[in-house]
Amino acid sequence: MTFLRARSTEQREIRRQAILDTAVAMLDEMPVAEVSLNELSRRVGLAKSNVLRYFESREAVLFELLEHAMAGWLAQLPDELAAGVEPRGSARERGDQVAAVLSASLARQTVLCDLINAQTNVLEHNVSVEVVVRHKRSAIAGIATTSDLVRRHVPELGDGARAVSMTTLILAGALSSYCRPSASALAAYEADPIVLELRLDLRATLESAVATLIAGTLARS
Repeated sequence: MTFLRARSTEQREIRRQAILDTAVAMLDEMPVAEVSLNELSRRVGLAKSNVLRYFESREAVLFELLEHAMAGWLAQLPDELAAGVEPRGSARERGDQVAAVLSASLARQTVLCDLINAQTNVLEHNVSVEVVVRHKRSAIAGIATTSDLVRRHVPELGDGARAVSMTTLILAGALSSYCRPSASALAAYEADPIVLELRLDLRATLESAVATLIAGTLARS
């Protein structure tokens, strides 16, 4: 794709969206840390200096993708929770069902989990304070929305729903990386069955952790 000079607001928005769409496609092929500004520029058909007219850095592009991915996930989550949680169950039963829905839903959100995991060691570097503040505010709003949804199905959690929601997202990000072993690790699992117990499934591991987190929060409440 090669762009002519963007002269109108509409043309600039089209180019900006093309940069974001190209970055999303790259994340389907490679880890966040390997998404380079040079390759992004090449694929989108712009000079690197032109990409930087729309985003101050590679990390700023990734931050925006994180916000979009979070918004997309939150748009789906209410229906998933409504379908997966039996309102007549006990608090413990509803908590387990919420854990099952959250883990299954997040396990499908590969890009979101990768970007969450990359926040502190990749995304929050080489960006201005303004970009970080904007993202942090967006993250707070996302956590608040998640907390409200969780509390709707398990009101017994009270204010603990916020900690459950934030910790669930952090766990999903960390586990998404851990649960994708390298070629060498896969070969090690095949060579020695004893170490196979360290190979984790993202959805199952996250569900167990979140169910325990909810149960513990309920007990403390």
